[in-house]
Amino acid sequence: MRTLPARAWRGRADDPRWVRPAFLALLAATAALYFWNLTASGWANSFYSAAVQAGSQSWKAFFYGSSDAANFITVDKPPMSLWPMALSVRLFGLSSGSILAPQVLMAVATVATVYATVRRRFSPVGGLVAGAALALTPVAALMFRFNNPDALLVLLLTLAAYGVVRATETASTRWLVFAGVMFGFGFLTKTLQAFLVLPAFALVYLVTAPTGLGRRFRQLLWAGLAMVVAAGWWVAIVELVPASARPYIGGSQDNDFLSVTFGYNGFGRITGNETGSVGGGGRGGAGAGGGMWGETGITRLFDGDIGGQIAWLMPAALILLVVGLWATRRHPRTDSARTAFLVWGGWLVCTALTFSFMSGIFHQYYTVALVPAVAALVGMGADGLWRARHRLPYAALLGGTVAVTAVWAYVLLGRSADFVPWLRWAVLIGGLAAAVALPLAGRLSGAVGARLATVAGIAALAAALGGPTAYALQTVSTGHSGSIVTAGPQVQGGGFGGPGGGGRFRAGGGMGFPPGMQGGQTGQTGQAQGQGGFPGMNGQGFPGTTGQNGQNAFPGMNGQGFPGTGTGGDSRTGRGAGGPGGMGGLLNGAQVSSELSALLKQDADKYTWVAAAVGSQNQASYQLATGEPVMALGGFNGTDPSLTLAQFQQYVKEGKVHWFIGGGGFGGGGGMGGSSESSQIATWVSENFTAKTVGSTTVYDLTATE
Repeated sequence: MRTLPARAWRGRADDPRWVRPAFLALLAATAALYFWNLTASGWANSFYSAAVQAGSQSWKAFFYGSSDAANFITVDKPPMSLWPMALSVRLFGLSSGSILAPQVLMAVATVATVYATVRRRFSPVGGLVAGAALALTPVAALMFRFNNPDALLVLLLTLAAYGVVRATETASTRWLVFAGVMFGFGFLTKTLQAFLVLPAFALVYLVTAPTGLGRRFRQLLWAGLAMVVAAGWWVAIVELVPASARPYIGGSQDNDFLSVTFGYNGFGRITGNETGSVGGGGRGGAGAGGGMWGETGITRLFDGDIGGQIAWLMPAALILLVVGLWATRRHPRTDSARTAFLVWGGWLVCTALTFSFMSGIFHQYYTVALVPAVAALVGMGADGLWRARHRLPYAALLGGTVAVTAVWAYVLLGRSADFVPWLRWAVLIGGLAAAVALPLAGRLSGAVGARLATVAGIAALAAALGGPTAYALQTVSTGHSGSIVTAGPQVQGGGFGGPGGGGRFRAGGGMGFPPGMQGGQTGQTGQAQGQGGFPGMNGQGFPGTTGQNGQNAFPGMNGQGFPGTGTGGDSRTGRGAGGPGGMGGLLNGAQVSSELSALLKQDADKYTWVAAAVGSQNQASYQLATGEPVMALGGFNGTDPSLTLAQFQQYVKEGKVHWFIGGGGFGGGGGMGGSSESSQIATWVSENFTAKTVGSTTVYDLTATE
């Protein structure tokens, strides 16, 4: 312990003295960049912020991941990603900063882990390049400053990769078990997405670990057991506790965590058969075009606005992966360099192929799961080629990779031609010049060759990172809120969920519609002119609507339409003046006036829930504004059969709910394949209680009879 401070600063004894300070500077720069302007996003995704608030008030809500402290319904994911944020709120109070700060710390930890993993076999320069590439990737700058589960998932998977790399060095059971535990925690963060890279990691260990085949199998079984225990303890409790003693499992149609894990949140994302989701049930198999979530195919991650999230360095990563495997083809089976390429390459290929061909819900920000693999491959490959640059074939490969990266950055920057227009030419010219200079420097000896190589290397790095850095800086300077967010500036071809989309839903970036749904303008009276649109809509707007002026669009909306409940809506955020956000509050929450907040808080201690609202995004806004539990009927989409009409009527009779808030999520509809219980409740309320308009929001006092 006495020598720990000196060792922490000095690093490895055989490292140059600049290495550890440079690494610490990278971590400090990452923290500074990500903490800057952090609270501009407000509640970010209010769906998760409300659950964090609930978890900070109730340990039961904390354990289950409930949307409210009265434990009516959970979020549609396991709760582990909520726990660090809820603990932060318990310590520092509820605020945007206390919710989002843990995500930034996860970014710093992920950068450190990638550096440490690359550094184990390659040089400090390779580790620093990998860490910088990760920190400056636009989608990382977005999601490590946002409160979705993806930040924790990426950190856990990166730690699992570190564990596998360590385990393959000495056939270490301890490090392999560590990796299994990280996968288990990843499952408790975002269910089956954590397992996308699991087959690749297991196969790499089975092939490359320096021990007998039988022992390798036994070690993998121990790691698998550790994974099951790390994830299964929470699942077992949820499955064994009677439904009456816990909240409803959000996202499910049968109040069962396993069904939502393997259905809506699992294989349904691959096939598109996501009962109760926005896309409805049975939208076609994988590779069938992706429906409203964009075209599927091998180029999906490079097209539209998805390319600007993640693809800046993907061509280089793929080239360097092939080069690394080719260069180590004659090495022993247990070679650590090849193992590292296989671990990170397996991560990249498995995840990229899944994202490219999945037909279910797909958002641009999902691509953050690719960032560590891309960054590590670039760091390792660049380091290897740099050290071998005195050999002409490797120098040519290094220059060619730089050239490809520069040209691709020029293409990506061209999709946002009005954003820093000079940058694309600077990147192209600088990158091509560096590509020519690098092979030339390798042929020159002495100080001249060394100086030319240094200048060319710096120019190559600047060209490779210039585009993503600009996008990342734009991302951290802009607030992002709602369910569907993207990094960087608006780009040509940016669509709903990717290429082929008819528009985009994003904060600060304009609002569009899914293909075939040319809906009415935001904040207007809800005139729906769509041809096709969502399943079951018949081109008429919302399920069951007439498509004319929002009449009967949703019970309780009073014709206020789509996507805002009031006139004067904001087309940038999809919010009406004081009403729910886009798509009836599905994509973003409501802007709650102080008058309405005060009304809802009146006599709050007399009620279990101060209000009920359809859809969790809608509910979340009112809960965050009041600090009191609000019931989210139907969960995220309003389509979960979380409460029947008869049960709600009994709650009203018992005086457990004070207000009903009009508008909100879809509330059911045959085309979505989910329950219509929420819609029935909204209809009953509107027919039996007197509407009251506060600002532009319609509420009903459930304690007052007509």
